[in-house]
Amino acid sequence: MGLWNGEEPAKQGGTEPERTADGPVRSVDGPARGVGERETLAARDASAAEADPPTDTGGTPPRHAPAPRPAADPAPPTDPHAAGDPAPPGTPRLPDDRQPSDAPTAADGPNPPRDDARQAQPQAHEPPQAQSQPPAPPQPQVTAQPQPRAEWQSSAWQPPSAIEQELYDAKTRGDWARYVTALAHTPLFVADSRERVDAHPDTVVFTPYRDPRTRTDCLAVYTEGMLPAPAEDPVFHSGSLGWYARVWGPKDPPWLAVNPGSPCEAYFPTTPSHRAVWQQHADRAAATDAPPHPQLRALIVGGPLRGPVAHGLACGALLSVNNAELWNAMAYHGGGYTAERDRLSEWWGITSRADWQRTLELLLRAEMTSPVWEFTLGIRRSLALDFAGAVDVDHWRQVAERALWHNAAEAAEPRITPDGVTVAMPRSDAEVRSQVAGVRRLIGRITRYEARFRADGLLAEGRFVRSVEAWDYGRASCMARWGLGARYCTLSEAEQAVLRAGRLSQANYRSWADFSAAYILGRCLHFDEEEFGDWYEEMVAAHRLLMSDPGSPWRNLPWK
Repeated sequence: MGLWNGEEPAKQGGTEPERTADGPVRSVDGPARGVGERETLAARDASAAEADPPTDTGGTPPRHAPAPRPAADPAPPTDPHAAGDPAPPGTPRLPDDRQPSDAPTAADGPNPPRDDARQAQPQAHEPPQAQSQPPAPPQPQVTAQPQPRAEWQSSAWQPPSAIEQELYDAKTRGDWARYVTALAHTPLFVADSRERVDAHPDTVVFTPYRDPRTRTDCLAVYTEGMLPAPAEDPVFHSGSLGWYARVWGPKDPPWLAVNPGSPCEAYFPTTPSHRAVWQQHADRAAATDAPPHPQLRALIVGGPLRGPVAHGLACGALLSVNNAELWNAMAYHGGGYTAERDRLSEWWGITSRADWQRTLELLLRAEMTSPVWEFTLGIRRSLALDFAGAVDVDHWRQVAERALWHNAAEAAEPRITPDGVTVAMPRSDAEVRSQVAGVRRLIGRITRYEARFRADGLLAEGRFVRSVEAWDYGRASCMARWGLGARYCTLSEAEQAVLRAGRLSQANYRSWADFSAAYILGRCLHFDEEEFGDWYEEMVAAHRLLMSDPGSPWRNLPWK
């Protein structure tokens, strides 16, 4: 039992990063509200626009205009010059209300903020029959035509996640209203040059590619499950469908390509009337979406579901579920490159690779949690081992008090160590009495949290939390991915950190339930102040989901 020496620790402990993209808000100490921000626009009193279903035009994109149809609505161009010259790379988007994302995401870091969204018929277009290989996600040269992925060409294609499944089903049925509604409820990612973004982090540039089927420039956007693994270049921005509708300029590409080259792809003209329909769907999504709530989301393809990497990722699942993030996305983009960097900077003070490495190592060594907490819990743990059972609270307080006085007496005596004589560090009686009073209050707070845990099903009767190091290990698992999303590390480095977090968790805890209670207690001691408010309630919801959902990693991965 490493006894606390009585010195007051610096208040550390991470919080939850926030996002600036049009997606759900998420946290970084615990599950965040969402990756990227959820739009908060009020629902507009606009009636749904009617659209005809896509038709086969024999190689020419079908024309559809939103209803009410403008009298002079131009037809979508089938020739690159039909609506003017092809769009050059778009103008930079400025950092005002047109930011790619509108809501922040939390990240349980040391200094979090205390503040803790139907259908217009879209003008959807099935792309014409390809005359050459279809496009696919951008490679490092973002101006080049995307190349197809082999797995997308398979006849037995498996959608990576629920959103791609929904898009595929809607497309198969020709239900374009449902397709666009699904787009309005999910972030859409666009590639950008990292060098340009680093130089102008508050702007977004649309870089089109030339599509051989539309014979025009297109802007490729991707849903979360369709993104390539993070690389040095390009990086991705996340924005909502409403954001794209608002910031699209007259010189931007005439077509929007969603997941081009995949079985769930779709192409949409970008005329003002078409973008008005996108905005209607976005407004309805903002009005009908409930406040961010825990969601268990997973990659069916492209993320580990078994094995040690999956186990390490599952140690961060309380935060992932709370943020409605894909719990097993090892190749993590989060809310996009700039959003992840902003999140780490705001919640953790991380602005460089060295900062990230230092913070990750502190978490993996469980040095972000308060040593006072560990000292206090360690006293009870030792007593429970000595007496083979439950520890009376008064006995716990008495032993903790004696240990503090003993430590103070030892600190007042010089000691001879292999490195020489250690200078005495005497403390006054008043200082020690103050520490004793603080530990006695802490014991009371821990016992009240544990009583609430038992009432809410987080702890079984007779069980107690042995250590809160789980809070650091769980955040270390998340920190590995956050660093990857911010490009402070490589995919290999992030995976090794996730594996290490999993091994440490297994070595120090006995089950997922044991780990979860310890994580939640650490989080609540740091943030909740015994209010049993959002910091507590959202963890209870995430815990229950992870312990009960048949698809949960905690139900499918053995602890050891």
